[in-house]
Amino acid sequence: MLSDKFTISHEQLHSAIVEIFTSIGMPYDHAKLVADVLVEAELRGIPSHGVVRIKDYLGLWSQNRLNINAKPKIEYETLSTALVDGDNGLGMISGNFAMQSAISKANDAGTGWVAVNNSNHFGIAGYYALMAIDHDMIGIAMTNANPTVAPTFSKQAMLGTNPIAFAVPTKNEQVFLADFATAPIARGKIELLEKQGKSVPKGMLQTCDGIPVTDPTAIKHGGTILPLGGDYEHAGHKGYCLTAIVDILTAVISGANFGPFVPPQVSYIKEKNNCPGKGLGHFFGAIRLDAFRPAEKVKEYMDLWIQTMRSALPIDTEQPVLIPNDPEIEMIDFHKTNGITLLPEILNELKKTLNELSIPIPDNLT
Repeated sequence: MLSDKFTISHEQLHSAIVEIFTSIGMPYDHAKLVADVLVEAELRGIPSHGVVRIKDYLGLWSQNRLNINAKPKIEYETLSTALVDGDNGLGMISGNFAMQSAISKANDAGTGWVAVNNSNHFGIAGYYALMAIDHDMIGIAMTNANPTVAPTFSKQAMLGTNPIAFAVPTKNEQVFLADFATAPIARGKIELLEKQGKSVPKGMLQTCDGIPVTDPTAIKHGGTILPLGGDYEHAGHKGYCLTAIVDILTAVISGANFGPFVPPQVSYIKEKNNCPGKGLGHFFGAIRLDAFRPAEKVKEYMDLWIQTMRSALPIDTEQPVLIPNDPEIEMIDFHKTNGITLLPEILNELKKTLNELSIPIPDNLT
C-alpha cells in the first residue's frame, strides 16, 4: 500500500532532473537551467509547474516537437528592445537568454524589453522576473499558453492561462513578487487535483456546453477554464482582458502563435496545422530603479509600502495581511528544511522515467 507522502531533498531532485535531460542529449548547462526552474517551482509550493511537467517535456521531445539543443538568437533589436527566436527549445533556455538581454539593455537604456517567439513552456514566470532584482531593477515576465480558457460569453477555449510576474527590489523587506495566472487555475493544478481524486472549486471550469462543473476531467473532454473572476456577473470580463493583454504582448508583438493557435505543451494533444505564427511566445522587461530616482530611495520607499500594507487591519487576527511572495518564502524555508513532498502518482512517474533512462533512483524513494 502506497503512502500518501514521499519527500526528497531539493538537491536530490535537482540532480535527478539534470540527469534526465542530459541523458537524452541536452547540454548540461541547459539541463541545469531546466532543473533550476522546476525545483524552484516545487520549493515555492507551485507543484503544478514542477516535477509533473517532466513527462510533458519528454513526451514532446519523443515526438520531435521539441529541440533539446536549442540555440536562441536575437533576430532584431534596438537600444532598448529585442526579438528573440527560441529555436523551438524549452522556454527556460530562451527565457533565461531573453531576460539577460532585457537586463543588459536596461543597463544601457534605463529599460529593456524582449519578446520571444518559437519557444515552449518556460515554467514559473517569477523565476525570470526575480533575475532583475540583483541589478536594482524591476523584473517583468509573462507567457502565453496553449488554449484552455474561454473568453467571456464563450464555451470555446481560445486563450491560455497566460501568467504575469512582477518583481520589485526592496532594502530590508522581502522582495516583492507577484506571480499569478490570469485565469483562476492552471492546467497543471487541474491535473494534480485529478490525480488526487479531488474536485475543482466552483466557478473555475465549464463543460464543452458551457455548463459550470467541478470535475477536473472535464478539461480533457472539451471543457474550458473560465477567465479570472468567473462569469460576467463576477467580473470575468476583466480577467479576460488581462489574459488578452498577455497574449498580445507575448504573441502579436513577437510573431508567435496567439490564442487558439498556441502549440499544445502536452504530447497527447496533436499539433495544430496552418498556424499563423512561430511556436509559443514570451515577453520580458527590466526597469532600472535609478532611471527615475536613486535606487536606494526607491527601495526604502518600497519597504514603507510593504510595511504599510502589513499594518492593514485583518478580518481575522489569526490570518495577518500578506504581501505577495510571503507564502512562497515560507514554503521555500519549509521545503529546504523538510524536503519536497511528491504525490504517489508523481513519484511513480518520476521513478518510471528514471528507470527507463537507467538513472539510479534516490535511496529514500525506492
